[in-house]
Amino acid sequence: SIQVYILRYDPRTAVTDLGTNAVPNTFRIADFGCSTGPNTFIAVQNIIDSVELKFQHECPSAIEFQVFFNDHSDNDFNTLFKSLPQSRSYYAAGVPGSFYSSLFPKSSLHFVHSSYTLHWLSKVPKVDGVEGSIQTRRFVNEVMEAYAAQFNNDFQTFLNTRAQELVPGGLAALVMFSVPDGIPLVNNAAGSFYNTFGSCLVELTKMGILSKEKMYNPTPKELEGIIQRNGNFTIERMEKMTNPKQQVLCSASDLAVAMRAVYEGLVKEHFGDEFVDKIFNHFATKAEENISIIGQRVQDSMMDLFILLKRI
Repeated sequence: SIQVYILRYDPRTAVTDLGTNAVPNTFRIADFGCSTGPNTFIAVQNIIDSVELKFQHECPSAIEFQVFFNDHSDNDFNTLFKSLPQSRSYYAAGVPGSFYSSLFPKSSLHFVHSSYTLHWLSKVPKVDGVEGSIQTRRFVNEVMEAYAAQFNNDFQTFLNTRAQELVPGGLAALVMFSVPDGIPLVNNAAGSFYNTFGSCLVELTKMGILSKEKMYNPTPKELEGIIQRNGNFTIERMEKMTNPKQQVLCSASDLAVAMRAVYEGLVKEHFGDEFVDKIFNHFATKAEENISIIGQRVQDSMMDLFILLKRI
């Protein structure tokens, strides 16, 4: 999966921001949008290792860890549980439900993690006159404003519910897709991806292009503004994650793998299993035709943002 190499922030730097007062006997971690692994297991184990290192002097006796894996109720939790590492040092539980709703008792969590999930909106905003577009923003101001407003509402809801569930001083580590401030979607990599993918579906299926999807990539300024207005967290860190492979993710086949990692479920839902391979193979062909434009925009405008928040 493409997420394996972009999941590269170091949780040890995040855990140093945890206070050392009243070290808990049970340290509770929640991963929101866990899917079926293995990336969630890697992230969780890194967090646990970092917490143990942080508290080894303050807490002579071993801390017990409880990890909650959250995703929508239609997630394949059976596969997730079957894939749990046998050597894990934590108690595991699944928590089905939308992370835009309250899922845990008040002040019950110490560390929250979410990786590449918060760009998915809770619903598709309604915008008149722009039907039939795969593009989230479609380069139209009305659509941009509608999706930005929906993301603002959803992210505020996420922050408010997590603020209720985290203990004071608890941390939220978020890894998100982002786009640079001031670069129109038509000029960045996401715009090129969606245009190519949309034309691919039109040519291949003759079914019209995919309906608007509930996805939005915010800018750093948008995120900072929403968090500040929310008022429940301080921003301990917000930084662009370095990704050396981003500079070489420019072949048509690599781009097709990247798109498939994100959109396979969506394509399968709309067109059925029998069309999945054909669609993404055709996307690779279309991407090859536009590789010079897409490849440069990947290098110029793809961003993975790491955000560390502390509950006030």
